[in-house]
Amino acid sequence: MLAAVLAVTALAGCTGNVPPQAEGVGRGGIGARPDTTTPVPDAVRLKTDSPRESPGMVAAGGPGAPYNYGPTLMSDGGTTRMWWCSQYPGALPPGDDVLYAESGSLDGPFTGPGGSVPPAVLSGNPGQFDGVHACDPSVIRVDGTYYLYYTGAAGDHALGNSIGLATSTDGITWQRAGGGRPIVDPAHDTHRDNLYGVGQPSAVYLDGWFYLMFTDTTGLAAGWNGAGQFVLRSTDPAFGSNVEALSEAGFTPVAGTAVPRTKSLADAFSADLMWIDALNAWAIAHETADGTTITFWDRDFARTPYQPLLIPGPWREGPGLVRRPDGHAPVSATDPCGRVPLDVVRATVTGEANAPTDLRRFGLDITGLTACGDPQRALTLLDGFAMPSPVRTMDLVVSGQVVRVDRRSVAQELADHVLDSRPDVLDRFPVVARLESGTRALKSGELGVGFLLDDGRLYPVRRPDAVAVNGSATEDVTAAQWRSYPAGPALG
Repeated sequence: MLAAVLAVTALAGCTGNVPPQAEGVGRGGIGARPDTTTPVPDAVRLKTDSPRESPGMVAAGGPGAPYNYGPTLMSDGGTTRMWWCSQYPGALPPGDDVLYAESGSLDGPFTGPGGSVPPAVLSGNPGQFDGVHACDPSVIRVDGTYYLYYTGAAGDHALGNSIGLATSTDGITWQRAGGGRPIVDPAHDTHRDNLYGVGQPSAVYLDGWFYLMFTDTTGLAAGWNGAGQFVLRSTDPAFGSNVEALSEAGFTPVAGTAVPRTKSLADAFSADLMWIDALNAWAIAHETADGTTITFWDRDFARTPYQPLLIPGPWREGPGLVRRPDGHAPVSATDPCGRVPLDVVRATVTGEANAPTDLRRFGLDITGLTACGDPQRALTLLDGFAMPSPVRTMDLVVSGQVVRVDRRSVAQELADHVLDSRPDVLDRFPVVARLESGTRALKSGELGVGFLLDDGRLYPVRRPDAVAVNGSATEDVTAAQWRSYPAGPALG
């Protein structure tokens, strides 16, 4: 996707056979935006440590891919999944493609499934708004469905970019939503020399709402060069109903996505959005002169509660934050209440095609937090963690509830992480059920396996090995029998 250029050159659309212009050049080069890490009055200064960067490139397309940029990253258990913009000569039609790869390490190498060359998983859709180009992906997963928001264009014509949506059950095979029509078009509030249009989306799911941040060079509140980040939210992932637009007055119900863009959150192109539970704040990653600046906003995007942070280093095109499947910040495996890892992947050089490439990882940790001082926030941060109970068993936090597990080995199977010490805040919450050794386990065809615990609820088990480790016998039941039990949250 042709980046929303800082220069006022009237280039729009996607790359196609025309090399894309990077949105700027890091470390003060031509087109770089000024550093925006100036202290904000009354905003809290955050502490950081553990600066890091990958020793080299972490991902690239296969043979013939001339550029690699605009990544979105999903931390999914022990695997990080990444989708980004490139172009394969053999992927039709000729134009931008979305590639996919995965790795057990943020330092890569990211490869396609089974170690293969990263495949193109979304390409242009001839005859539609995205007939030539599909790029700038942002992927989240909600209730088992993957949602890919992307920029599409039918060609390199003025204001030809719009935002589309595709869905998937595995993150690899995608189906366009809404008959392949765009879900967000340029607002046409005003026209500038930069004719990019609307694109570069970033999606997050929070409290039942799908939030979508994006560039719109025709937005009223965009800068002279078209830079700006606007937000819509909806309970409908396709933004076809119940849509609210962010303005200076907050979120306001609107008839659809074609509304004036009156509030911009960052003077930026190609930014990424993330919700940080530990800070109870939004984080926007966008490029400034010396690297990636992280700008913070409160839940309503009304004020900036923390001073910006800078993840330094070279860049050539906007960053992709490493996020959980719902677009929230990952939780520290060793200090979930006091530390937040921030990692981004960004293009760092201009390649032979005069386009951004050489994806590398940069990061740091926010430290010194007391996030578990808020009991409800503590349950969110500790979700998926197991820790010692007061009675020589283990407590597992799952979906905001505490389940007591007799065997440590079973808790280790079911937990994402295990803590050696117990946060005091957990004593404020009741134990809702107990998983005793040998507890009855039920199995029903495609519905899977679950433990029937002492509260009478059936708890699905995502990691079936836990059943054997617990010494439980598995009893086959019909789907009707399975559904006759009240459902508990999924374990593991």
